[in-house]
Amino acid sequence: MNDKTIQNLPANPHGHANAPAGLSTQNGAVRKPNAAAKRLWISLALTTACIASPGASTAQQSPLERFREHNAQMTSIQPSWMGPLIQSDPRLSQAVKLSVSNAQSPSAQVISYGNNHGVSVVAFRRFQFDFIPPSFFRNHSPVLKDGFGNAATQVKYRIASGNEEHGNFALTAIVTHGFAPRAYQNGVLSSYYSPRLAAGMAFGRFNVQSTLGGFLPTDKVSAQGRAIEWNTTAQVHPARNVWFDVEDNVAFNIGGAFDGTTQNFVTPAAFYLARRGDWGPRHPTYIFGTGMQIATTTFHQYNHNLITEMRILF
Repeated sequence: MNDKTIQNLPANPHGHANAPAGLSTQNGAVRKPNAAAKRLWISLALTTACIASPGASTAQQSPLERFREHNAQMTSIQPSWMGPLIQSDPRLSQAVKLSVSNAQSPSAQVISYGNNHGVSVVAFRRFQFDFIPPSFFRNHSPVLKDGFGNAATQVKYRIASGNEEHGNFALTAIVTHGFAPRAYQNGVLSSYYSPRLAAGMAFGRFNVQSTLGGFLPTDKVSAQGRAIEWNTTAQVHPARNVWFDVEDNVAFNIGGAFDGTTQNFVTPAAFYLARRGDWGPRHPTYIFGTGMQIATTTFHQYNHNLITEMRILF
């Protein structure tokens, strides 16, 4: 699911990119709520329609059986590395992600239940559709209100990829759309789009993944500004079920209250994969991950963001 930068202050609105979005002191009223709701339901309908997409399966299999084999089918055409904790994975995958983050800021300790993650499904071996429900933010602050952030949808398109025998690489285009926030919300001030290009290549037990994109609000641009986001991950696979990586997450703010500033984090992370002994393509796989975002620039809106996550690949 998406890069997850904090989306709590006007110049750092990237709740899909690096961390919880929970420090906003402004109330963003929903613009045209009926239209926003319509777009949300249309996105959900498109995602549901693609669940039973055809794959390389036999005619005797039911739609549910074919659906459960999507992840196994993708291993034949893309690398087998671990998706990073924060930045978007250049590969396509089918999973539910459950995540909690705990970030420190000068005015609050923000816990995000959901951490801008949700459900992903693969369709036609080229597309991944994500639905990201609003996360709930507990601010532990006498000033800031607790509340829900933005719901979002995301589409990935696999441009090209190869498994270990065919280049061990992936190149993917990604577009995220965040819906207008609630009143008294914790999040950005309007709906937004975030287009990105994700790429990665593996070299034996090592791989490097990177994304380049931006944050484009649809309204209140003078207050929120825009941003260019660049994320890079170096990862190693030292044992069968274990991965370690280090991410670098940087946002260049353009316009808004923090025009011209740069915010950078380094995030060491670890992952453990668990599945049953007689695992087959239709059985779930469980991945447990944890890491901490550490600010490396003088300007930063939060720090020491501890992230824990469980992924269920189905």
